[in-house]
Amino acid sequence: MDIERLKKISKKARIDILKMVYNASSGHIGGSFSAIDIMVYLYFQKMNYSKDNYDKPDRDRFILSKGHASAALYTCLAYKGIISENELLSFRKINSILQGHPSRKLTPGVETSTGSLGQGLSFANGVAIGLKLKNIPSKVFVMIGDGEINEGQIWEALMSSIRYKLDNLRIILDYNHLQIDGKIEDIKDPRPTKEKFESFGFATFEMDGHDFKEIDKTFTSADKIKKKPVFIIANTIKGKGVSFMENNVDFHGNPPNKEEFEKALMELSNV
Repeated sequence: MDIERLKKISKKARIDILKMVYNASSGHIGGSFSAIDIMVYLYFQKMNYSKDNYDKPDRDRFILSKGHASAALYTCLAYKGIISENELLSFRKINSILQGHPSRKLTPGVETSTGSLGQGLSFANGVAIGLKLKNIPSKVFVMIGDGEINEGQIWEALMSSIRYKLDNLRIILDYNHLQIDGKIEDIKDPRPTKEKFESFGFATFEMDGHDFKEIDKTFTSADKIKKKPVFIIANTIKGKGVSFMENNVDFHGNPPNKEEFEKALMELSNV
């Protein structure tokens, strides 16, 4: 694994996400920054996924259940050559193929339309079951948000993951501790988090979601699990990479102003 290469891709992605959200005067920058390192690892290291096979049955699949982090997904699809990098600055514009929430109808490489929180995991279960029925050995990776686990549908879907022994499924919790209304612990406290998912019967792992070495170790260990699904708690930082955005709920869904944009761009460019 070339860690420096992955770091360079993540740096470029953060800069592009910043420009996309600023240019659109709209978007979810905090949760995109917390998720991007994991997504870069999956798309550029882990998954069997390329411009040549992104529409083939034997591809691995990534499903962004927390669809508001779409800017991060679009950068990965652009760098893989599935959409044009020139499209990125059309983000959230009328008639763009890159809408605020991913659309399977509009955007090549998007596995399913998401945005109504809680639904992506149910879809991922269905895909994982379908792959097993067809004896296709591909993996399904689905990212959910920690605010998203307020949704009851998530817990119903988790029970289905266990019921069908979906060992081809990897559920990743972007655990940045902030949602639109503030700290998740002050709204619907999920703790004890790891113990909850273990009690369901998942093979449960924890990792630093910004450390590529640790991310790789976790997903490699997950590959050894048989006859049960994997749940990965990724400890992340909302707004990771820009000092004044980190752990700042104001950047959950608000774009930076001109001064903030320039300051953030300088910080990211100097990393």
